Amino acid sequence: MQPMRQRSVQCISPSGLHRMAYTEWGAADNPRVLVCVHGLTRCGRDFDFLAESLAAEFRVVCPDVVGRGRSEWLKNKALYGVPQYVADMVTLIARLDVEQVDWLGTSMGGLIGMGLASQENSPIARLILNDVGPVLTAKSLVRIAEYVGRDPRFDSMDQAEQFVRAVSAPFGQLSDAQWRHLTEHVMRVAADGKIEYRYDPGIAEPFHQAWVAGQRGNGQEVEIWPIYEAIRCPTLVLRGALSDLLLPETVARMARCGPRARSVEIPAVGHAPMLMSADQVEPVHRFLLGAA
Repeated sequence: MQPMRQRSVQCISPSGLHRMAYTEWGAADNPRVLVCVHGLTRCGRDFDFLAESLAAEFRVVCPDVVGRGRSEWLKNKALYGVPQYVADMVTLIARLDVEQVDWLGTSMGGLIGMGLASQENSPIARLILNDVGPVLTAKSLVRIAEYVGRDPRFDSMDQAEQFVRAVSAPFGQLSDAQWRHLTEHVMRVAADGKIEYRYDPGIAEPFHQAWVAGQRGNGQEVEIWPIYEAIRCPTLVLRGALSDLLLPETVARMARCGPRARSVEIPAVGHAPMLMSADQVEPVHRFLLGAA
């Protein structure tokens, strides 16, 4: 198997150019491409275990969404949102020089996938939504609002890991090595020696503005059913059995409309399954090889 490769692609926004980093696994000339896109404050290295597991059969590409990981930050923070992210992914797919890709998106990555898959002539052939759907619950939005953009700083990587374990407790039971992996790739050492998040705190600005304007205090959910119903490719939904973001009734409705998604529930996990174990990767592998 070819080693992991780290690359970047130049993208554009209304405020200028920016580079989006991505990690690539498997043969560079394999036409079977799986794009894996992470959650709101995470990065593409979340998918290392899954990518290594699938690299013999797929070219697995894991971008750091702009403002996260090794990617550059946007000058205009108001542009941090699904429309910009979809545009960047279209640029990435053009760089990969393939006509179609399969897509796995965790949380925000799934929203980006739905946005792209709903377009006419979409390049997405198969879509996997990891603990996300057309309804974002008010409870989950409250939880996210409590930590995103806080920009905490730590005296050591151990201290940073304890914070990640606390805010990411819904990920479920992970090994010490897995928690350290999930910490090291979203943190960096600052000039003064402190440990801080790699993501731009500005990613929170559009989120909080929308929250203040339309959500906080009235308990409303966010619904995007028309986008989901426009999707036509085979779709799989993974749901953490304890998830507060993707509810069973949402999954049931997703099976009845739009692409009529299949679903798999991951036990003892909330939002979201991290796909770092063979039992969580297995339904992904089965779907990718078996979906017509």
